[in-house]
Amino acid sequence: MTKTISRLYDNYTEAQRAVTDLEAAGVPHSDISIVANNSDEWYGNDKTNNIVDRDHNGKDDRAEGARTGAGIGATVGGAAGLLTGLGLLAIPGVGPVVAAGWLVATAVGAAAGAATGGIVGGLTEMGMSKEDADVYAEGVRRGGTLVSARVADTLVSQYEAVLDRSAVNIQDRGAAYRKAGWTTFDPAAAPYGAEEVRKERQTYGDMR
Repeated sequence: MTKTISRLYDNYTEAQRAVTDLEAAGVPHSDISIVANNSDEWYGNDKTNNIVDRDHNGKDDRAEGARTGAGIGATVGGAAGLLTGLGLLAIPGVGPVVAAGWLVATAVGAAAGAATGGIVGGLTEMGMSKEDADVYAEGVRRGGTLVSARVADTLVSQYEAVLDRSAVNIQDRGAAYRKAGWTTFDPAAAPYGAEEVRKERQTYGDMR
């Protein structure tokens, strides 16, 4: 049996580290998903923003692999990893995101009219409460990054410890949202703009 565990991060760098740590701990990249807000266009089509540097040598692993005739997997030690498959898309109520992994198909389902589409639908289908799923989706809408992983029931605690290292405390964040007047995630709401995302990160950036 497997269970889906999810965490919210205030910035992509922290989420990226969590994904890399999960893969290093043995979770296949096919069982991990990442959805990161891109309202401020931090991820673009230029190579400086799109660089994949899993070996941390300052060079794009894909270009290195192409030059040597090796695949991406060989370049990064045998596993291409989730983060090499990032793509740009839009999710209703959230706006532009950078995403990869199994959750993405469900998250974009609302755009095609699927009743259970969107981040909330994807998370609740995996067993999360609607209340928590609303907070995760709202967190991404406000500039955060969501990481989810499907793991064996017997290893949940081990992998939760990996994800918890720099994650948001979702109960505290939800309480803060509600104190400011928020009630529930609205898939029809207008996405946050770059300035709104910046202010949101400043407001909640130190809350864990």
